[in-house]
Amino acid sequence: MIAEISEKERLDALDNAIKIIRRNLPEYTYKCQDTSSENGIYAAIDNVEWTTGFWPGEIWLAYLESGDEIFAHAAGIFVESFLERIRKHIVTDHHDMGFLYTPSCVSAWMIKRDADAKEAAILAADNLVSRFQEKGSFIQAWGEMGADDNYRYIIDCLLNLPLLYWAEKETGKGIYREIALRHTATCIANSFRSDYSSYHTFFMDKKTGKPLRGETCQGYKADSSWARGQAWGVYGLALAYRHTGDRSYLDLFEKVSEYFMEKLPEDMIPYWDLIFTDGDEPRDSSSGSIVACGFLDAADSYEKLQEYEKARKYRKEAKMLLKAIYDKCMVRADEEGINGLVKHGTYAKKSPYNTCTEKGVDECVSWGDYYWMEALVRLGGTWKSWW
Repeated sequence: MIAEISEKERLDALDNAIKIIRRNLPEYTYKCQDTSSENGIYAAIDNVEWTTGFWPGEIWLAYLESGDEIFAHAAGIFVESFLERIRKHIVTDHHDMGFLYTPSCVSAWMIKRDADAKEAAILAADNLVSRFQEKGSFIQAWGEMGADDNYRYIIDCLLNLPLLYWAEKETGKGIYREIALRHTATCIANSFRSDYSSYHTFFMDKKTGKPLRGETCQGYKADSSWARGQAWGVYGLALAYRHTGDRSYLDLFEKVSEYFMEKLPEDMIPYWDLIFTDGDEPRDSSSGSIVACGFLDAADSYEKLQEYEKARKYRKEAKMLLKAIYDKCMVRADEEGINGLVKHGTYAKKSPYNTCTEKGVDECVSWGDYYWMEALVRLGGTWKSWW
């Protein structure tokens, strides 16, 4: 039985994270971190990947925890980069506007009332809305709009939708919320199987809009459950409830969460696909951190509903997931040859049945670092979510 992370361990983990982030600032202020590390080190890249919003998100979390303006200054420089990116549409032909602009710019607006950040995030929300397909009622994930081989969405998009709810509140324009609700309905109708495992990607019929088939890009195979996809489902459903109050989302959250937890190995560090429960396959620690964030978000919702037993259950399970990562995956600030926060993540693992290009296997991954830190900050009890 895994113990729960203690308050002392939480503070120790945050201290380690802030030290590493501070040390990394010279390398990654005018450049971004790549999606994943290579032999423990992130390459410095231009702002072109779908993941580049996570590093600024870590910087903002470091600022909130430390109060050191050096972090706010660095994160503000990223706001300029993200505004330029969306104005010039630099590699924006995909749905990952929420991953890019929520931790980098919605955060900056909430913390510093940065007008450029607000403009950038609203433009990103507009870009996300522009990818909505009426036939099928979904936000197309990648590529040229309407392309036969890409008329699909992926479960990850549940984490992009909070950007639309935010944009609706800031502008008063109902279209943002409408698109978020319609995409969520399509995802719920098709992406979860009868056992509450999930498809990574789902194709829709271009002519009729009817559902065609579930497949995978990064999971082991089409009928397995990619760990990170299941994790996006967990956190995405918790967020969907918070933004709408629709209890059916919370009910589904419980079932999708149960499936995830039942498939964990004894040490509670997820394998990259939940079809694996033991053996030598790579792990994906990032999935554990994502689910922990979802559990903590849901625990807050259950407390507001006065369902205190469920709130305690999900807070306890979040602490267990974080304890496992603390013990087995957390990078110590004095650890040499590695500059991420969490080891044993997996970006994309090639299998005989999927279509991905292998990258970032058993490495640090940018979202894994970010959600680890978000979960630790959440546990402090004062953070106001930007999702």
